[in-house]
Amino acid sequence: MFEDRSKKRTELGELGEFGLIDHLTKDIIYKNATTLKGVGDDAAVIHTKLTTLVSTDLLVEGVHFDLSYTPLKHLGYKAAVVNFSDIVAMNGTPTQLVVGIAVSNRYSVEALEELYDGIKLACEKYKVDLVGGDTTSSTSGLLISMTIIGEAATEDIVYRNGAKEGNLLCVSGNLGAAYMGLLLLEREKEVYKANPAAQPELEGYDYILQRQLKPEARLDIIQLLKENNIKPTSMIDISDGLASEILHICKQSDKGCSLYEEKIPIDATTVSLAEEFKMIPTVAALSGGEDYEVLFTIEQSDFETVKKLADIQIIGHITDKNSGANLITSSGAVIPLNAQGWDALKEKE
Repeated sequence: MFEDRSKKRTELGELGEFGLIDHLTKDIIYKNATTLKGVGDDAAVIHTKLTTLVSTDLLVEGVHFDLSYTPLKHLGYKAAVVNFSDIVAMNGTPTQLVVGIAVSNRYSVEALEELYDGIKLACEKYKVDLVGGDTTSSTSGLLISMTIIGEAATEDIVYRNGAKEGNLLCVSGNLGAAYMGLLLLEREKEVYKANPAAQPELEGYDYILQRQLKPEARLDIIQLLKENNIKPTSMIDISDGLASEILHICKQSDKGCSLYEEKIPIDATTVSLAEEFKMIPTVAALSGGEDYEVLFTIEQSDFETVKKLADIQIIGHITDKNSGANLITSSGAVIPLNAQGWDALKEKE
């Protein structure tokens, strides 16, 4: 469940806390000129002439991830990338990452190497420097704390509260795939629990499994917008579902919106699997979460430019506050949007 027991197992106690940190962070090469000092001192030293962006995320085993179907390398990659996505959602560039872990003795040094291999792979791809962190013991599983540091010119930063009436509502990529990937993994886990000899039925679902286990931050989208001289008026990443994120923008901007169901981009594999689960695909897109696409608003004057850009879909527009936030269904019905995305602190019914 946690690692291949046939491989050599090195106990954490053999290295100790500082030896473990040294082992996991060896051979790090920094790519950003803003990183003056990383691992090895009391604090990282960063110098930038731009405005600094900071976000943090806490992941707890059994709450945010299930290691019965999540490889540790994938977990490390995903944990890093979802933090990068928070900086992307501010129209910024992620630059440095700090990682803290609390771990029980169920894990070996080799298991943590797998986790850090995933983190390093994400850092390599997005040119982010892993500049420090901490390790400590845990009495109950694995806990990962990440703090991402990014930068942007002050005038380039985009907040949630800038949407204006008449703005067009846009989204990158497609939605609902990550949630369907999760449902598929949960289904196969239950099959395995009932019959450990059963083989998981995952063939043909590579795309949605990747969307769940190895998502990407859409740094390419904000770079594409900049190349075309478009600055969104508001922006957010989709971690908790499209409906929840739209409502965040509407609340912060004191506006309403009209979202058109037929415009929501959903991959064919997502549609097919949703139907297999007897679920309306739109529900997966609205409430599933973990897509890590970017949702943003633009001026109407940017319409002609945006409609020509690859992987961006215009899905609605911003209205006055009194009109409310509504979904316009394919049949023309008007339904108030309801945030039903995942909430770790909400009481479960």
